[in-house]
Amino acid sequence: MRKRSWGFIGVGLLVALLLAGVVSNYASSHPDGLDSSLREGCTFDADDNVTGGDCPARQAKEHELADSPLADYGVRGIDNEFLSTGLSGVLGVLLTFAVGGGIFWLVRRRDGGGATTRGVGAGDGPATGSDDPDTPGGTTSGQGRATAGSAG
Repeated sequence: MRKRSWGFIGVGLLVALLLAGVVSNYASSHPDGLDSSLREGCTFDADDNVTGGDCPARQAKEHELADSPLADYGVRGIDNEFLSTGLSGVLGVLLTFAVGGGIFWLVRRRDGGGATTRGVGAGDGPATGSDDPDTPGGTTSGQGRATAGSAG
């Protein structure tokens, strides 16, 4: 990979870390559109508990992963809310970057036995053994080309 590509990836990662670690703390704490639609028809107390009415939010249950270390946009065990939210964002970005980078590394294009990424034989001089009769060493039907295991 070229130096320019690494610079672009590095700057992108830095911006994502800043957004997740700092700016995420200033996001709105008011419910988004999905939460608002689930709350329509109910009344809530100061602690955000359903006190009356009929709405889909009444059937809400605790999530299965509510006890996980990064549940509720924070890191369990860190009492400072600003630090907890920022750290969970940074950990999320790093984890996503690691998984994505690992997947790209696994499926990357590899040189296979002499072929280059610019094309077969690119930069190797004139091709030999081609089927083009105008090419030096070429044949009209591909006969005479040496293959693996052939005599001669």
